[in-house]
Amino acid sequence: MCRAAASPSHAWDRRGATCSRKHYGEPVRDITYPPIIVTAKAAFKVWGLSFQISGSEHVPRTGGAVLALNHISYLDFIFGGFATQPAKRLVRFMAKRELFDHKVTGPLMRSLHHIEVDRAAGDTSARTAGEYLRAGEAVGIFPEATISRAMELKEFKTGAVRIAAAAGVPLVPVVLWGTQRMMTKDHPRDFSRGKTISITVGEPLQPTGEDPVAETAQLHDVMSTMLDKAIANYPADEQPPGAWWVPARHGGSAPTLEEAARLDAEEGRQRAARRAAKRKSARK
Repeated sequence: MCRAAASPSHAWDRRGATCSRKHYGEPVRDITYPPIIVTAKAAFKVWGLSFQISGSEHVPRTGGAVLALNHISYLDFIFGGFATQPAKRLVRFMAKRELFDHKVTGPLMRSLHHIEVDRAAGDTSARTAGEYLRAGEAVGIFPEATISRAMELKEFKTGAVRIAAAAGVPLVPVVLWGTQRMMTKDHPRDFSRGKTISITVGEPLQPTGEDPVAETAQLHDVMSTMLDKAIANYPADEQPPGAWWVPARHGGSAPTLEEAARLDAEEGRQRAARRAAKRKSARK
């Protein structure tokens, strides 16, 4: 949560991430973000990536906006942010606390003014996101919360709708495709050249917050349709039948949503066991 600072333009939280004071409404200053973008674009050239970008005109050029993105890769933060480059916007992503606690990614995430999400205290991150939005920032949210092993949309959390409605800003659906080919769960990294990355931006929604569950279902339906089109329009020579990274209902061999849910549950149990073992070891 932000608190007043000596500077008239910004407030700083205990972890060093900034948010703009509502009285002034000034955007955060960025030192790290611009060179990161230059580095990413250089990496795209090294990797020989091709881009299919559509609907970028739907990203508001000014003012607060929530971007809701599907999640199929560990690189979705990078490519999701790339969706707003035509609008010359930077995205502040909501990301799990573990990334901020890490000795390498933590300082980077804070320098980019991303928003830490502690699942045990979600209200704090929602308030921070609201402050960013009211200051005119673009905030990126993954409504699925975690990567989809099925390569299609899992159940959505209602946070994106609630946060956008509370701040009175548009909710912009964004669908990524092809990012999972590079780095995702259960598969080796593959940074070989020649892959296509598809980025589709949909028309903004205007959630009211009166029925977050119904509005979240609407968002899910919109993004599901967008994802189906992105898969259908993807280069056929890069998407052979039976590909591991294509949903089963599209002729691929990715786990079904039900199978993926079982894998997620098992992963959760293993993580809980590791945490319990670590706590037990610390008490000795």
